Amino acid sequence: MKFIIQRDHLVQSVQDVMKAVTSRTTIPILTGIKITASTEGVTLTGSDSDISIESFIPKEDDGNEIVEVRQPGAIVLQAKFFSEIVKKLPTDTVEIEVLGSLQTVIRSGKSEFNLNGLDAEEYPHLPQVEENNKFHIATDLLKAMIRQTHFAVSTSETRPILTGVNWRIENEELTCIATDSHRLALRKAKIESESHENYNVVIPGKSLNELSKIIADSNELIDIVITENQILFKAKHLLFFSRLLEGNYPDTSRLIPEESKTDVTVNTKEFLQAIDRASLLAREGRNNVVKLSTIEGGTIEISSNTPEIGKVVEEIQSQSIDGEELKISFSAKYMMDALKALEGTEIKVSFTGAMRPFVIRPLHDETILQLILPVRTY
Repeated sequence: MKFIIQRDHLVQSVQDVMKAVTSRTTIPILTGIKITASTEGVTLTGSDSDISIESFIPKEDDGNEIVEVRQPGAIVLQAKFFSEIVKKLPTDTVEIEVLGSLQTVIRSGKSEFNLNGLDAEEYPHLPQVEENNKFHIATDLLKAMIRQTHFAVSTSETRPILTGVNWRIENEELTCIATDSHRLALRKAKIESESHENYNVVIPGKSLNELSKIIADSNELIDIVITENQILFKAKHLLFFSRLLEGNYPDTSRLIPEESKTDVTVNTKEFLQAIDRASLLAREGRNNVVKLSTIEGGTIEISSNTPEIGKVVEEIQSQSIDGEELKISFSAKYMMDALKALEGTEIKVSFTGAMRPFVIRPLHDETILQLILPVRTY
């Protein structure tokens, strides 16, 4: 194998596939990156058997030559060393050549590295996915949906299914739900589907997080294919496979209250900043609890009290308060995560009592909601 390639394209592809490479693997060859050169261009592959990423660098793009393949072939190189080398090479072009017994030479300017390669034949094959059932979504919408839900997945392995985000597809609508059993994030959006199939799958939160780092902010469509145990995201020159979590996701629809006893409408930014300030003294205490009380005249009091440190009290003016008076305590972190995920300048918080879950929504937007369970403080 021998090819010459533009270094910046190689660096970008290596960074992308590195997101799937882990040093903690029982399959030694997966600590490497597979490089395949063909007449069309160069393909890089990284995998940790949960996530697999394939990045393709075409021979040319917009009429500019990126890769010149002199001899097709394939090799696996140690990811850790290869990625560091590529980043630090001195010139804009890189030549990679595989000699006898898998010895690989990387040349750039007056710099030359020799790396011991591994046999590409031993690298596991990527899943073969039948693409007859695919749907499309704009990349920037997909990134927004991941950002607005994935933070609420559980980090505890006691219930592995909750470490994933539940994706349900029905009637050309995708619903993403994440919960760690103390809070819940939900986002819906219309999608374009060719098959009109219904799906109910759970994607590891970690996979979605890595995916959103790699895909570019654009309104180009990304193709998504779901199989029994895999999901494939297909963007321009990029394939991202993730395994799906096994098991049934809990039915979260019954958690979301239908009616409320107290509705508070408030400016998102003001509310977020007040919670942030209140949490300054709460961080030391158990699970940084802040308290919200409604007062006469549409005022809300946000407070926090940690006996050994001190207390903070702040009043903010709401747009409106409807319903019963309320005192409720909750995790400042959960509230701030939820508010950061919502879009819009005004939000409506719907409470159904001091010990019941409450729902936060942007005003006039039914496609997104955040739900938080309160904390008992007595």
